[in-house]
Amino acid sequence: MTSRSAFAIPAFRRLWTAGLISDTGDWLLFIALPLVVFQLTGSALGTSIAFLLELIPAVALAPLAARLVGRFDRRWIMVAVNVGQALALLPLLWVDELGDLPLAYAVIFVHASLSTLFEPAKNTLLPELVDTGRLVSANALIGLNQNLGRLVGGPLGGVLLAVGDLGLIVAVDALTYVVSAVLIATLPAVAAPAETHSPEEGAAPRPAGLLTAFRLPRLRGAFAVIFVSSVAQGMFLVLFVLFALGPLRGSDADVGLLRGIQAIGAVVAGVVLGFLVRGSSPRALTALSLFAFGALSLVTWNLPALTTDIWPYVVLFAAVGAPGVIMIAGLMSVLQEHSAPWQRGAVFAAVGLVSALGQAAGILLGALSDGPIGLLPLLELQGCLYLLSGVIALLWLPRARRGRKMGGQPATATHAC
Repeated sequence: MTSRSAFAIPAFRRLWTAGLISDTGDWLLFIALPLVVFQLTGSALGTSIAFLLELIPAVALAPLAARLVGRFDRRWIMVAVNVGQALALLPLLWVDELGDLPLAYAVIFVHASLSTLFEPAKNTLLPELVDTGRLVSANALIGLNQNLGRLVGGPLGGVLLAVGDLGLIVAVDALTYVVSAVLIATLPAVAAPAETHSPEEGAAPRPAGLLTAFRLPRLRGAFAVIFVSSVAQGMFLVLFVLFALGPLRGSDADVGLLRGIQAIGAVVAGVVLGFLVRGSSPRALTALSLFAFGALSLVTWNLPALTTDIWPYVVLFAAVGAPGVIMIAGLMSVLQEHSAPWQRGAVFAAVGLVSALGQAAGILLGALSDGPIGLLPLLELQGCLYLLSGVIALLWLPRARRGRKMGGQPATATHAC
């Protein structure tokens, strides 16, 4: 019996492995570099600037990403990005004191800019490697390796920084990007979207620009879900620490424990959805996961009225990682299934843009907790935004197209060897 897991496809396994390695490298940098910035500046503001620099390219470079991913071979875009990320780390070797801070900021900005190209290229390539029936499995497994990379790369980044110096981080991180580039280069060749034939028009259309993605009626619900849920995520980034140290009366160690424990639920969900569950509707998965996200959030924010013991929150935060992976798997599958190959570069560049704008709005909303509104009403709003996203998903996301083949390839081209 043929496996319906995307992991049965050799090309996908190579892409997955490359993603796991590069995601581990991303988390090395994500953990270590803000710590270095804080050590240099001694300022929360300096560290906040580092995080904001990661959002700017997703907005500013989205139109360029749409054009490049739509015009060129996605494999080689990803290879070039990985090589560029390895080279972009080198200026960190000269970061030793406060005067070198602009170099650290420049590395953060360049890495975020390259990621703006990498993610649309990866999400555009994925439907060319797997058939429609395995899209949910493939996207869940991508979410799995991102969380495995977090589990490995996060602690490893802290350990390497403690036992060595920033140079050691640079060496290990650069190696992960080079290995990832080599694996991606071995993927089978796939026609660029600009070369894809359109049966409806009888001609190969030009790659779509960014605005084209927002004009696709079937995807407007998905963009609405992404924006509203990203606002909730942005609020969480600001409010979580305030909640843990305030109503929960936790310590700095509790903050780290609760943030890290989310990966457990995410890994379990990635394994179950990637290897075991079959025939799931992306629309239903997205809606149900968002309802679960909202319900778990509201229970968590209101639980201090009953108890501030840490262990119920460990369970809740471990559980909340699962709907995050399921939501992303469902949404990405909807976007991949309901866009043509020459449109996907624009679609996934638009995803990065909408997500960044939503998170920025959420961060600004979270800052209102210092004012008369207070913390608890904003926490309640954050949970309700996830519930609203679930309603939008249930009512507005398109239903699955049964029997459709992806990327114009015959189904046998994606079967395991």
